[in-house]
Amino acid sequence: MKPFLILIIALLSTSINAQNSNPNYDAELAKELGADNYGMKDYVFAILKTGSNTSKNKEEKNKAFRGHFNNINRLVKEQKLIVAGPFGKNENSFRGLFIFNVKTIEEAKELIKTDPAVKAKYLDVDLYNWYGSAALSEYLKAADKIWKINP
Repeated sequence: MKPFLILIIALLSTSINAQNSNPNYDAELAKELGADNYGMKDYVFAILKTGSNTSKNKEEKNKAFRGHFNNINRLVKEQKLIVAGPFGKNENSFRGLFIFNVKTIEEAKELIKTDPAVKAKYLDVDLYNWYGSAALSEYLKAADKIWKINP
């Protein structure tokens, strides 16, 4: 009876594991993207908020934000930034978000230091550890094919 019970348990566990496996799994792609067994990985999520600089110097502000956009483009090319975009008007003074393709907040802080709008205090940033799909960076390949005018 005991061997029969062990056989039943073994068959059930194999059946359960088979139901949870992905027939489309691409081990090479998963490795390339740094995916764990769930297809996920660690990122740092940033919320950009209105900063403390209330200067009315339009030339200075334009220069800082031009540098901000140039910095975004540089970080995308370096594959350190995989999502960036603005929020609409809101009561929280949230201006935009970034998802950094780095594992630690310390790494993200170093990247934030390169942003002229943050340096000039036009923007403040809150950073959070975030766990998301490792395939997130794959959208950049399509995104680069659909913009007409570079911001």
